[in-house]
Amino acid sequence: MTAMIILDTALEKRRAEKGPIRIAMIGAGFMGRGIALQIATAMPGLQLCAIATRRLDAARRAYEEAGQEPRAVSSLQELRAAIDANTPAITEDWRLLCEAPEIECIIEVTGSIDYAAEAISYAIEQGKHVVAMNPEIDGTLGPLFGRRAAEKGLVFTDADGDQPGVTMNLFRFVRGLGVTPVVCGNIKGLHDPYRNPTTQKAFAERWGQKPHMVTSFADGTKVSFEQAVIANGTGMRVAKRGMIGPTVETGTPIDVAAQKLEAERFIGTPGIVDYVTGAAPGPGVFVLGTIEHPQQRHYLELYKLGKGPLYCFYTPYHLCHFEAPNTAARAVLFGDAALRPLGAPCVDVIAAAKTDLRAGATLDDLGHYMTYGLAENADVVHRERLLPIGLAAGCVLKRDIKKDEVLSYDDVILPKDRLIDRLRAEQDRLFFGSYAGDTLPVRDVAE
Repeated sequence: MTAMIILDTALEKRRAEKGPIRIAMIGAGFMGRGIALQIATAMPGLQLCAIATRRLDAARRAYEEAGQEPRAVSSLQELRAAIDANTPAITEDWRLLCEAPEIECIIEVTGSIDYAAEAISYAIEQGKHVVAMNPEIDGTLGPLFGRRAAEKGLVFTDADGDQPGVTMNLFRFVRGLGVTPVVCGNIKGLHDPYRNPTTQKAFAERWGQKPHMVTSFADGTKVSFEQAVIANGTGMRVAKRGMIGPTVETGTPIDVAAQKLEAERFIGTPGIVDYVTGAAPGPGVFVLGTIEHPQQRHYLELYKLGKGPLYCFYTPYHLCHFEAPNTAARAVLFGDAALRPLGAPCVDVIAAAKTDLRAGATLDDLGHYMTYGLAENADVVHRERLLPIGLAAGCVLKRDIKKDEVLSYDDVILPKDRLIDRLRAEQDRLFFGSYAGDTLPVRDVAE
């Protein structure tokens, strides 16, 4: 993408003058291993000094697949000695990465919410830029983390290569042409809210991924979080709960498929985030934009973008781990974010029942058997006290819930003393003046 055109020379200059940018990573799953490989083989201006994981063998595997031999460390002194010796370090204690003064940026790629919330909070507290390849945590607590980072002169950002970051790069490109974005869209290949880890097991095994992760792609939870993050970075909203999300015949060109969004009705508004299923090229992203000047419209028609009033721009791919390290360079060298929250949340992701649920049941995690996510405008979520799906796992149902019914705070008992609930309360009070979950009962998770 366009950002790399300036980053390549900037990284060469940084490496020659001060050495490579020293970064660390928390998490080393499927995507984390790809990031480690990319930095080791294609980005000499970056140095992945350390990886923290809950199991050391996962971190070791990431380095070994990248052709490097890591050293296990368990103290800040040992970590700093490894960095000084240019030896990759692995540890089970992510706090060491945040505390090491040599580390300039943390890439968080755990795919978690509770674990990630603690790590990101501490990284910002310790003065680190944070790249979160984790739309679930960004869509749940990103506005709060964005505010905290900005107050310390730091960058909290989603990642280049992930669809939200790619969309924001395209959004900025389109806006830079003088075209006003009206829709930021995602191109999906499948959407079925009732998929679960059992139905997605074979696909996950084929690609070496976890069944619950690919389930969240299929059941709409992932795209809801991705589009919420984009909305929070652009000021856009959703046209309705769950977005419009038309399905078209497989292979339909995106400029044709996007017409089903009837986006002309959103011209003159802050715009919407949405998605289309079945269009080509996929998996890509698109932006629909408009421009008033008649001569500029004439030029756009000449350049084969049509007669308007809406013009379709698209990126035909998102190369997740190939592009993600660019984000760290943008943050450290330029203080620039691929995608950061503007301020107050615009869109949130709420929990809906994937099947009939019974009172007393404990809700499982994202991409599992009990819930799927729906994008909804944040003011509605707060006013109606709807339950963010990022907080749903571990909650106990107080009543029976019918399939496809959305959950509210009044329907659940929250686990006791969770960091994510405290952070969400802080975020709600910061931007809305009150916490939607106030006066809720809580339970001890040991009960």
